[in-house]
Amino acid sequence: MSVTLRQLKAFLLVAEQNSFTKAAETLCLTQSALSGLIKELEQNLGVKLFDRTTRKLHLSDAGMRLLPQARRVLNEMSVLNEKVNNLKSLHQGHVRLAVSQQLSASTMPKFVAKFCDIHPNIQVTLTDCSVDDVVEHIENLEADLGVAPERVHSDDLQAVVLFSSPFYLVLPATHPFAKKDVLRWTDLLNERLITLNGPFIKSLQNELPAQISSRIFNSEFEVNFLSTALGMTRMGLGVTLCLLYAAEWVEQNGLVMRPIADPVVERKFLLYTHKNRSLSPAALAFKEFLEQNAHEFLVSHSKVSGI
Repeated sequence: MSVTLRQLKAFLLVAEQNSFTKAAETLCLTQSALSGLIKELEQNLGVKLFDRTTRKLHLSDAGMRLLPQARRVLNEMSVLNEKVNNLKSLHQGHVRLAVSQQLSASTMPKFVAKFCDIHPNIQVTLTDCSVDDVVEHIENLEADLGVAPERVHSDDLQAVVLFSSPFYLVLPATHPFAKKDVLRWTDLLNERLITLNGPFIKSLQNELPAQISSRIFNSEFEVNFLSTALGMTRMGLGVTLCLLYAAEWVEQNGLVMRPIADPVVERKFLLYTHKNRSLSPAALAFKEFLEQNAHEFLVSHSKVSGI
């Protein structure tokens, strides 16, 4: 049995208008073409749908029983088409994001808020997690898009650079270094340091001269979260390191940040997707939005901090 929507629509119109002539006009068909569609449908179903006399057209018993089903199928297809059109036009949809914790607590909410202003009918779910968990969420198809620092990942994932930032020193506005436009890594040798656990800092070990690297990895305080490091810096317990995306967070703590050079060390933040999963129109729109606006958000952060 091979029933087409065109045949069902012809059946429905003939039944509702009780006339082949009127139904043919509605469908912009000749009467013979419409009769052909009804005959094909009757052959496919193996039942007679209409009883015809010289004067009147009546639904057969089978036709009366099948008419509600045909109407239901056409209604469901209408709803399906409407939903597809809404998805394509971004009138609805859902985007699932997995974002590293520090980025979730600083920059990403602004991206989400701005995107939702543009597309108010798209739902955005943000999962804040560790960098390794971001990659895992994408690999397990638990998120559409992931944003996190560069990490080793499987061949199933695709990663493009979203933005990069050099390291900055965070310190109280009263600190003598606050008067400098740019600092050097050697300036940190005699400072009380507050560093973060994990790859964020550990990867510096191979990127800095041995003397500086040794000093950073023998800091006075080692904490798990940037929020803790900023709080301790605010209390005068030392200075800490961060990237540019945390500028507003730094300012909220009454602190300032200065870029560190000689050498300039940068961290790349990547946008992760799964190669074997096609993105929905909503997720694709958010991906394009991130790629188009990432640099602008970093610029705005630098203006906020007066860098």
